[in-house]
Amino acid sequence: MPVVDSQSQKTFAYAQPTLKRAQRALVCSPFNLGLFEAMRSRRVALSEMIGHSGVQKNFTKRPLSELTADNALVWLIQVGVLRREVDGQGITDSFRLTPLGRQLVEQFQGKPWGSPTWGDRFYNAVIRWFRLPF
Repeated sequence: MPVVDSQSQKTFAYAQPTLKRAQRALVCSPFNLGLFEAMRSRRVALSEMIGHSGVQKNFTKRPLSELTADNALVWLIQVGVLRREVDGQGITDSFRLTPLGRQLVEQFQGKPWGSPTWGDRFYNAVIRWFRLPF
């Protein structure tokens, strides 16, 4: 398998609404920036994110059940920030960043993650509930 130099790869140009929706989804998620920084270099299994293990590794803000974590991860997949890992047997329970997710995490590098406003939470919830494209 050829080695890819991620430093020389071109970055994709995303539409502003896409970037805003993805950034809002990240900030409103129950996950910390530490999880996404780990995903920049490796795949992260669902088992590492749930319960007290996720809090200890600075992956989650509070202990999460498997169902809660999986639902949040599926939303981030639908927004375009994450993807599921695939091995020779099929889909696994591990996740990685997409190019959009990588771009957003790099923007937050060294900056505070920030707290979502009530408006952000409401807007994200409505878009998530109705699966709207904006």
